Amino acid sequence: MTQADTTGHGAGGVATDQAGHSHGNLPMLTLGAVGVVYGDIGTSPIYAFRQAMQVRPGAAASDIEVLGLLSLIVWALTLTVAVKYVFFVTRADNNGEGGTLSLMALARKTFTNPPMWITALGVLGAALFFGDAIITPAISVLSAVEGMELVRPGMNRWIVPITLVIILGVFAVQRFGTAKVSAVFGPITAVWFLTLGIAGISHIIAYPGVLAALNPILGIQFLVTHAAIAFVVIGAIFLAVTGAEALYVDLGHFGRKPIVLAWFGLVFPCLLLNYFGQGAFVLSHGVGNVQSPFFEMIPEWGLLPFVILATMATIIASQAVITGTYSLTQQAIALNMLPRMVVHHTSETQSGQIYMPQINSMLLIGVLVLVAAFGSSEALSNAYGIAVSGVMIVTLALLVVVMWRNWKWHPLAVIGFGIVYALIDGGFFAANAAKLFQGGWVPAAVAIMVALVMWSWMAGRRRLADKTRRDEVPLQFLVDNLAKKKPTTVPGTAIFLTSDIEGAPTALLHSLKHYKVLHEQNVILTVRTSTSPRVPDDEKVTIDAYNELFFRVVVTFGYMESPNIPKALALARKLGWKFDIMSTSFFLSRRSLKLGQKSGPLRFWQDRLFVRLARNASDATEYFHIPTGRVVEIGTQVVI
Repeated sequence: MTQADTTGHGAGGVATDQAGHSHGNLPMLTLGAVGVVYGDIGTSPIYAFRQAMQVRPGAAASDIEVLGLLSLIVWALTLTVAVKYVFFVTRADNNGEGGTLSLMALARKTFTNPPMWITALGVLGAALFFGDAIITPAISVLSAVEGMELVRPGMNRWIVPITLVIILGVFAVQRFGTAKVSAVFGPITAVWFLTLGIAGISHIIAYPGVLAALNPILGIQFLVTHAAIAFVVIGAIFLAVTGAEALYVDLGHFGRKPIVLAWFGLVFPCLLLNYFGQGAFVLSHGVGNVQSPFFEMIPEWGLLPFVILATMATIIASQAVITGTYSLTQQAIALNMLPRMVVHHTSETQSGQIYMPQINSMLLIGVLVLVAAFGSSEALSNAYGIAVSGVMIVTLALLVVVMWRNWKWHPLAVIGFGIVYALIDGGFFAANAAKLFQGGWVPAAVAIMVALVMWSWMAGRRRLADKTRRDEVPLQFLVDNLAKKKPTTVPGTAIFLTSDIEGAPTALLHSLKHYKVLHEQNVILTVRTSTSPRVPDDEKVTIDAYNELFFRVVVTFGYMESPNIPKALALARKLGWKFDIMSTSFFLSRRSLKLGQKSGPLRFWQDRLFVRLARNASDATEYFHIPTGRVVEIGTQVVI
């Protein structure tokens, strides 16, 4: 009996093969990439250079020190974003998809028995992204609203309330979907980047000496002469590259070419112009006379519209992180790394546009608490960075495996690349880890909690599957016995869902035990998740007959697809099976998990967490889009 060769684990960004992106739509895709992919990194100039200037009173008191800080920002953007992410990481796509989980899937594909540490890296990377997701909306919106104090002095006490209202509004509209809103993301963000560039040009013309910061030696010299605060400086410089991870996560939205064109054609030049402009403004006005170079270098007549535009840009940056979290959660659920949750599709045409109320509520609470607790973007900057730098290290580790195993690079080239970027990414992580007790513990704690939940869920499912397998009756044995002694049959089709391809479904055994009848057609249905983001319709369903009573059906969904069983089974008509939903009953086993006697503290709390997660998991009927009127649930108790 054949089986679909599509098992495995994978995940990534958001759908569509890169090859499927039409070159005719390249301008629109590039404009869209500007809004969605670069919204986060586009807000970094608001606070990155300011924080670098304020790492220690007097640390940047001379022109050469200002140029050294600026040089570090320029080369951090160049090496980390332009070279590592745009040139190398975006090439590591999994059938067009990107993201930590996609990279994990790509690395696993080359191993017959993938090592556990690759899965562990995937879990860690996903968990760190959640840690980053609660910081980004808080610091982005807060930093923009703080510009109001320059427009109208005395607004200080209103900054936090205004920020809280804006954030509440951002999360409140998520349920309506991002289709209409995202249509204006690209143009607004493009205007934002052009404004950044234009704002910097005039100051560069007035003080062209700032271009000396293109010399990387000035940056190295600054770190050497300020060794005592080097880590603090690097931590501040890192703020300029936060958002780089979005390049890879959103790869599936647009494809590699639009992302590369948007970076080199607009984003990178405008970011450099703005940073150089801030540097020129500081040098021409004196370090001690400038508090917030980003806003202060704007003419007074343009400050109010500029603050409004900055607030819109930060909302867009927040939106990108929120929708990215939805996508990441959906992927983790498909890979059985998290329990099922409610997923609402907000677009009839774009399957990647989803809304997850549980995730939305958790993010909202986390962001509101952070804004109220920290109160300023300067304080929040200490909490920002540790999660993103952690994601970058995980990405590097998995990328090195892909370079070696998938791309067949020479080992020396892989080692050389790995060492260079291990020093860069390791330096960034160490610098942000030094801020652990100044606020960095917040995303770290979130990441640890998410990782524990994911690991406990995966371990619990594994133990539950092992126990079920020990107690099960082999399906072939049951089919053979029923063929010899056929019970009473009734009209219609019965579909029994099971994750185990070899064992008899629990619902079938209990149905026979209590009803002592069989349907005319009995389908043993297994749903699997492919290592590819999407599975073509002609490869989605495989059917094998045991005998005239029993059939084995395997439905394979990509990890970016919403698992809709009725739609998938309708495809089986092409294979000769006359599927009719109105004459079909779906039999599901609803397990009631009970805790057994255990030894060891780790197992004790892990099992309790797994049981609680299982009880709160979304209903399988809703998750698989099965009509409720066609479902029969049979309860069983399992002691774990």
